[in-house]
Amino acid sequence: MTERVFHSDGYARYCEAVVVATREAGVVLDRSVFYPTGGGQPGDRGELVLDDGSRCQVVDALKGEGDEIVHVLAENAPLPTVGSKVVARIDWTRRHILMRYHTCLHLLCAVVDAPVSGGRMAEDKAHLDFDIEMDKLVAAEIEARLNELVARDLPVTAGKITDAELDANPALVKTMSVQPPRGQGVIRTIAVAGVDLQPCGGTHLARTGEIGSVTVSRIRSEGKRNKRVTIVLEDPSPAALA
Repeated sequence: MTERVFHSDGYARYCEAVVVATREAGVVLDRSVFYPTGGGQPGDRGELVLDDGSRCQVVDALKGEGDEIVHVLAENAPLPTVGSKVVARIDWTRRHILMRYHTCLHLLCAVVDAPVSGGRMAEDKAHLDFDIEMDKLVAAEIEARLNELVARDLPVTAGKITDAELDANPALVKTMSVQPPRGQGVIRTIAVAGVDLQPCGGTHLARTGEIGSVTVSRIRSEGKRNKRVTIVLEDPSPAALA
């Protein structure tokens, strides 16, 4: 099991860790700040700093066996030995952009009242697909509502819900194609105060104001049940990164 430091502190940029295993794909640590690819959010990139000062570039983070996080190393990077201590450090600039997009997609879920049939985020844009009629999606209205919620600077908090509580409130699951993991007793949730609550294992901001201004760059049909709304951050590198 890899302790997910990013679940308790999404702003942690590094942590000390111990190498507990090596896999064909990369290295497993006992704890990590690296978010592994999942839920439409890309895995983090960064580096592992070894005791001797050498650095291993991490080009991706993936979910491994059970609760493991596998840190995928660059080709020809030195392979740390099992039991060795490292400092795991993420590319914070990239992570923060993804946190802004992920938090904004939660707002988009609240603005567009329809089931989510898919979604993805990257460093330059993000989108959600909705099962809704095309004529109900008006870019100017969606954009205005998103920016209103951003300007309100609402708190964003992580919580927990039991499997039974989720079963009693199935509407909390907004995504049609992806279901939250069950069987561990509790499921992580993300709440935007008074606006949105849903199960989510991703990384998010502490407040919506940190997102900054948002533009709806495109709305198009991707099929009968997939109407795609794409958003872009107007300022990809705000002062909050300092």
